[in-house]
Amino acid sequence: MTSAIGTFPFGQPAQEVAQVDRARKHVFVLGVYASAVHARWVGADHRIIVKALAVASEPYIFWRGDNAEATLQGINIPKELGKLVPANPQFNGPSGVALDDLILKPLGLSRADAWLCDLVPHSCVNPAQSKAIARAYTPVAKKYGLPRPTVPPVPTALTDGKRRRAIWDELCESGASTLILLGDKPIQWFLAHFDPRRKRLSDFIRDGQPYGKPCTAHIHGRSMEVLPLAHPRQIAKLGRSSHVWYNRHQAWIDEHEGKVSSSQGAG
Repeated sequence: MTSAIGTFPFGQPAQEVAQVDRARKHVFVLGVYASAVHARWVGADHRIIVKALAVASEPYIFWRGDNAEATLQGINIPKELGKLVPANPQFNGPSGVALDDLILKPLGLSRADAWLCDLVPHSCVNPAQSKAIARAYTPVAKKYGLPRPTVPPVPTALTDGKRRRAIWDELCESGASTLILLGDKPIQWFLAHFDPRRKRLSDFIRDGQPYGKPCTAHIHGRSMEVLPLAHPRQIAKLGRSSHVWYNRHQAWIDEHEGKVSSSQGAG
């Protein structure tokens, strides 16, 4: 059965992924869209058919890649088509690891201190996945009675008024005093709708704001501390990325890890 969101190759329904721990938090982290569990599809002849095929929603928001094998064991695949095994770690949970190690840790925070949210609260199919599905899955799907993949592509508009209101409601529920924005998209598709002074991360730099320094923004008529940072793809060099943002973030990490170490030593 196809869910309201869509179905992955081999039949898993796409699920919305949201914050489970609803206790009040210090920071609210806003990303772009939910990730997925990626499998390496190995044929019956032991040849790799697809090195990283998205086959299920990530188990929790900003997933770290743990227990991917358990998810794959619940997916049935005809034996003639081979098997699914966890893809390389670079495809499963890298953004979650980057969030923990390269953003929260330098701030002296952990997952327990953060409320996590995405502009689009479910997985989306990017062009590379679409090509892999068309090349490897679609030609055999009808023959073996496999479900048609219907997980939607990355939308052109990442939010609408209803979604921005839902994000704002979560932000209020979180009680967080700081909103952390991961890259251009959360700035463009959330913050700029309330405070149009900046529409991308580089606008903060243009306005003389040092990278990684909190500033005040106005959201729904309320002043709030905002911390704009580069997307995990940039700060962890995940695929195509900018060395400029990587270097800026590394300098930010060095500065903040020094502050955290100093404060811990003072205790």
